Amino acid sequence: MISLAGRDILHSWSKFVLTGLGLGLLIGVTFTMAGVYRGMVDDAKVLLNNSGADLWVVQKDTLGPYAEPSSVHDDVYRSLLGIPGVAQAANVTYLTMQVRLGETDVRAMVVGFVPGEPGEPRYLIAGRRVTRSHYEAVADVNAGFAVGDRIRIRRHDYTVVGLTRRMVSSGGDPMVFIPLKDAQEAQFLKDNDAIVNERARTAGNPALNRPGVPGLLDAIEASQTSGRTVNAVLVRVAMGHDPERVAAELRRWKHVEAYTRAQMEDILIAKLIATASKQIGMFLVILTIVSAAIVAFIIYTMTLGKIREIAVLKLIGTHNSTIASMILQQALWLGVIGFAVGKIAATIWGPAFPRYVLLEPWDAVVGFGIVMLVCVLASTLAIRAALRVDPAAAIGG
Repeated sequence: MISLAGRDILHSWSKFVLTGLGLGLLIGVTFTMAGVYRGMVDDAKVLLNNSGADLWVVQKDTLGPYAEPSSVHDDVYRSLLGIPGVAQAANVTYLTMQVRLGETDVRAMVVGFVPGEPGEPRYLIAGRRVTRSHYEAVADVNAGFAVGDRIRIRRHDYTVVGLTRRMVSSGGDPMVFIPLKDAQEAQFLKDNDAIVNERARTAGNPALNRPGVPGLLDAIEASQTSGRTVNAVLVRVAMGHDPERVAAELRRWKHVEAYTRAQMEDILIAKLIATASKQIGMFLVILTIVSAAIVAFIIYTMTLGKIREIAVLKLIGTHNSTIASMILQQALWLGVIGFAVGKIAATIWGPAFPRYVLLEPWDAVVGFGIVMLVCVLASTLAIRAALRVDPAAAIGG
């Protein structure tokens, strides 16, 4: 009966192959959507691992710099160094903005860090690390920059001295790393016109401009034009100390929020990526239903096109199980062709996606099983129609 199914496939091979290609493209999209989700999860883990931190210290009652705004004073890290178990503590800032290269704007997350401390990009694929205190940058390769490019961030130009990989924000924006002081200026300092207007408003406020209190106005203006805050402090825990215990001490004495790596991973994946995972899940369900409908329609159409042949088979005594097996084999072969095309397509176009697409072998195994199950279920309509054929139809009855 394998030969009978094969002969029937060869008889209408063009329709069969074209249907397999169409089904394969749908399956390829399905694999890609699943790979995008896995890539988002993996990007989140890589982001945390490459930070070199064990704890993230942020503003109290916030979820941290990757999830929502956080602001802490930039001298907090000094007090953290006095807590038992804290080996290193370094300030970082995060700001999503447009970075200009020539006439092109690139949306990126600009990260301010202290060289040699947690927060510095750990792996470079080209160039060198930031060595100067100002106007040098290391960028993720997905930003499209090259070593030696001059990029503009706010009012200053920066030279790209190195490239890293897989350093993207939770929203998929490539990261650009610059010295902390430059990042503070870009994020917190106002432009010249805003400073002039703010000084005029302050000078015109009698409560702030008191002739009897010399130096008050100057002190207020200095505080308005200085960037004395950061978004987070990254902490590296000393060997032999439990990060959970150290985090509890920081929360107790420093009136801040401290998250361990496991907690930050939960925030990134369970909270930030949760919405995306639901959307991707809905797409996968829809694509599965569409694929099942395509297989069912094609197999049903092919079955209706050979009603007389099926009637002849019944007339010469062919069992219903044999006819059902023939139709089922055609559906499974259609699934095999579609799966092969889809897997190859996803592998080819996956690297071209702006987000990292992670295709794992186990996903292919599960996907193949789902495709075969869908084909089996989709063939039931055609099998039912074939089994209801009257043998008399073979002689025009």
